[in-house]
Amino acid sequence: MMDQLIFASEVMLNGLMTGVMYALVALGFVLIFKASGVFNYAQGVLALFAALTLVGIQNGQVPFAHLINAAFGTSLHHFGWTVPSILAVALTALVMVGLAFLIEKLVLQHLVGQEPIILFMATIGLAYFLEGLGDVMWGADIKTLDVGLPQGISESIESVTDSWFGYGYFIDRLDIWATVIAALLVAALVAFAQYTKQGRAMRAVADDHQAALSVGISLRFIWVMVWSIAGFVALVAGIMWGTKSGVQFSLSLIALKALPVLMLGGFTSIPGAIVGGLIIGVGEKLFEFAIGPMVGGATENWFAYVLALLFLVFRPQGLFGERIIERV
Repeated sequence: MMDQLIFASEVMLNGLMTGVMYALVALGFVLIFKASGVFNYAQGVLALFAALTLVGIQNGQVPFAHLINAAFGTSLHHFGWTVPSILAVALTALVMVGLAFLIEKLVLQHLVGQEPIILFMATIGLAYFLEGLGDVMWGADIKTLDVGLPQGISESIESVTDSWFGYGYFIDRLDIWATVIAALLVAALVAFAQYTKQGRAMRAVADDHQAALSVGISLRFIWVMVWSIAGFVALVAGIMWGTKSGVQFSLSLIALKALPVLMLGGFTSIPGAIVGGLIIGVGEKLFEFAIGPMVGGATENWFAYVLALLFLVFRPQGLFGERIIERV
């Protein structure tokens, strides 16, 4: 019995770490939803595009190399240098800010005052465009991402837990770093949304575009700012997931795992994204540990969606979502 409790506690701890990784992706969705009132289908592809760009800059890869070589008969692939990780991250962040400007200029400014479903459809088109752009710019092969974050099992945690429980916990150091970074990121975003003028303007834009414009709020500035922040969050998520499982186009599918996280935490709550991620992470790991062997395993693929569906029955707005009050 004691051994089972020890194993369950290790599974729970790993679930918390996985939940933080889910929450990193969900944060981008929350930011866009708070600023436009629409679900940003392109957030997962933003994480993929950021990771592809980071690897390309790090390795000195020539953008659009395949297209250039096909058009001019050249054989260019690399510039012949490598870029330090910190500088590569900074340059990628600038690329994401530039991308936010282009998204606002080419897409969003033409959709002011439109129904949320129109904006949602625009993000679907944007997702497929960015996925194709990333393929053309950097190639479709699987890439290795390394920015210097520690990886592998933490020997210190293993030795401490072994001395306490007679069993060493296997905790990935990358997950520990992801937890610390996510905590700092969430604290900064909460402070920004609650205590700054731009944060309050962001919430006003989500409620009504025309009303926000009528009181002097620059819709263009808010959208560029929010998409830039969402791009930075996508970069952080892309670094963590890309380091963990490689930079490949299936990375964009992590957006699907953010859906149940948002349903539990609430589409408008930054802390809710973290809490929802932790619930999903721990829940799917414990369910797989306790129930998985009885039903043939592989429950992690669907448990989160079933949990979110059941949760919607009792609290549709999520744990921290805004309650909708209407006159009937």
